[in-house]
Amino acid sequence: MTDASPRHRAWTQLMRHRLARVSMIFLATLLVLSLAAPLIAQFRGIDPTATDLFRRFEPPSAEYWLGTDDLGRDLFQRLLDGGRVSLLVGLSGAVLSAVFGAFIGVVAGYLGGRLDGFLMRLTDGVISLPLLPLLIVLAAIDPRKIGVPAELAQSEAFSLYRIIVIVALTGWTTVARLVRAETLSLKARDFTRAARALGARPGRIMFRHILPNAAGSLVVATTMSVGALILFESTLSFLGLGTQPPAASWGNMLTGAQELLQQAPMLALWPGLLIFLTVIAFNFVGDGLQDALDPRSERR
Repeated sequence: MTDASPRHRAWTQLMRHRLARVSMIFLATLLVLSLAAPLIAQFRGIDPTATDLFRRFEPPSAEYWLGTDDLGRDLFQRLLDGGRVSLLVGLSGAVLSAVFGAFIGVVAGYLGGRLDGFLMRLTDGVISLPLLPLLIVLAAIDPRKIGVPAELAQSEAFSLYRIIVIVALTGWTTVARLVRAETLSLKARDFTRAARALGARPGRIMFRHILPNAAGSLVVATTMSVGALILFESTLSFLGLGTQPPAASWGNMLTGAQELLQQAPMLALWPGLLIFLTVIAFNFVGDGLQDALDPRSERR
């Protein structure tokens, strides 16, 4: 009997990691529910943005599954809407960070010399900056003062995309250093020397031969960064510099609940719990992928 393919072995190894398996089920369920939030609201006949001050702080019921908030809005639907924002920021920011970091890392590692020195000192400089104050400064910049039209700057979509770009600009350094280390190892391998001997250009060698062979480490690093980026977005929203009401995110839901802890502690518990579980779940998935993609790791 022939051995299973590398992909099949990696998938089998990943499925043996119990915490990673449970985390993937949780994240898939959360993602599906968040993406289907408008359909769920339509099916239930609820407008999650509509306020009703006569129905403030209602307990869970058949109509309001998790109760209502301080403005009489359905808490369950608000959590789903906030999940869509937080997951979009985390996943999109992680992908952008991976793309930018992989480009910096492979160019620095393969070309070397002064370019490598410059790019790595740039990376070290970004790493040395205090991350949270840097995020706050970038998020506090008024886009209208740098030429963005006022209507666009005040739109919900622009606010969301700006947060994605901000977290991506600060999250690429780990990927860059990891890909550079992989590139330094892979460019000395026989397949890279063969491609160079056949006349392949540096760009083709970097992006067609080296990067695909570094994909395993890149996937693991990207997965594990999603949780951190979700946490950063929640922190910015909590400080009033991220997604702005009436749009929901888990961070600004916590902001609105901080003065209501004694009166309605569940308003802070649910978004805080979802942030915690989502960050932990992505870390467990990253651990599972690291074990699955490492040929030296075998779980019997």
